[in-house]
Amino acid sequence: MAIQDQRDDVEIGRIDDFPQGLGRQVRIGMADLAVFHTTSGDVYALENRTPHRKGGTLAEAIVSGHYIYCPLRDLKINLKDGMVQAPDTGQVRTFHAKVEAGAVYVERAGQHAALSELELTDSRSGGR
Repeated sequence: MAIQDQRDDVEIGRIDDFPQGLGRQVRIGMADLAVFHTTSGDVYALENRTPHRKGGTLAEAIVSGHYIYCPLRDLKINLKDGMVQAPDTGQVRTFHAKVEAGAVYVERAGQHAALSELELTDSRSGGR
């Protein structure tokens, strides 16, 4: 799906495209994001890469409240600010996400400003 949007936010889908309690991979051009819809109804977007050296994707993380657990190293990461919780350290870049009239938007800031191609992938099934 291609998006042509000059606003600061880019629509990445409908809220129904993001099942509660699961992560979803979203690609905006070369940028790779993990989007989470919590059971309380909040939506968060983070860079889809774990903060440890071996890396890995966060879209497959386990969601618990406003935290996710890295699928490789079990790091506990705050969805609000991307901070890894003690005793571990690190941080994941976060992006402002919001829902308006049933549509989910993510900020298109910095490196994302000129990007318009969007691909939505369900990290659990590998499908679109």
